[in-house]
Amino acid sequence: MTPTELSVDAAVERAVALAAGPGRAVLGIAGAPGAGKSALARRIVAAVVAAHGPGTAVQVPMDGFHLANAALDALGRHDRKGAIDTFDAAGYVALVRRLVVPDDGNADDGTAADGVVTADEVVWAPDFDRRVDEPVAGSIAVPRSTRLVVSEGNYLLDTDAPWSALTDLFTETWACVVDDRVRVDRLVGRHMRHGRDHEAARTWALEVDGVNAARVAATVGRASRTVRT
Repeated sequence: MTPTELSVDAAVERAVALAAGPGRAVLGIAGAPGAGKSALARRIVAAVVAAHGPGTAVQVPMDGFHLANAALDALGRHDRKGAIDTFDAAGYVALVRRLVVPDDGNADDGTAADGVVTADEVVWAPDFDRRVDEPVAGSIAVPRSTRLVVSEGNYLLDTDAPWSALTDLFTETWACVVDDRVRVDRLVGRHMRHGRDHEAARTWALEVDGVNAARVAATVGRASRTVRT
């Protein structure tokens, strides 16, 4: 079955509605490198916060589970950073499991009956700092009062374990789709902003990111919806 395609505006409206539903919603946004996942996630979080109040939405990127550069060097994978085997996949799936909180009547209170703060009052997630090209542990707080968690990344729809478990964990999984020329231009600009010259940036966008994009493209049909970005 072909996923329903949404415009960006319609996707934002749907996310605001998800945040108003019972229990916490955890939205996964997949897409190839340069597809606009992070920009869409940021727009969604801003819209949900505007509609429902501060702290009601949090963005948790899959990129926080990049392996450290030193680890990639040791594994001989640094020259293709961003490939599926350059992430801590099991760690990411475990975090998503922690973020899926049932509506137990205490979603806005992490304190037990005896006054003791429970361990999951706040789930701390890693972020990715593009300035230093490294993940940063314990950077993003997700309190129990959060109504919508938006997590974006390349491989959220992948069929290999442990990634394959994600579609059953997310409330909905969306795929960003975009014309390849636009996507590559975005990537070239991104890589140049982070220090590569134009030739090196385009080579990386086509040869490294391109391989990853092809893998992601093969999984788009598993999404519940696509978003034209």
